[in-house]
Amino acid sequence: MSQPSTHRLSTGVAVAAGILLALPIAALLWVPLYARKGPELWGFPFFYWYQMLWVIVCGFCTGGAYLLVQRDRSRSPR
Repeated sequence: MSQPSTHRLSTGVAVAAGILLALPIAALLWVPLYARKGPELWGFPFFYWYQMLWVIVCGFCTGGAYLLVQRDRSRSPR
């Protein structure tokens, strides 16, 4: 079995990844922002399409955080 990596992320990468991961959480926890019917998109109330849009955005944010961490790990000396 291989040893787990003990690499510490650089501060900038850790902050950027944290912001990317916190952004969808904050946007969806701020319920008064999207707890309304209008405007509609293709007949869907704002409440539904806002949440579904964040499903896609959350995937990009998570992927971006992953890529930042992987890039920082690959640059570290072993």
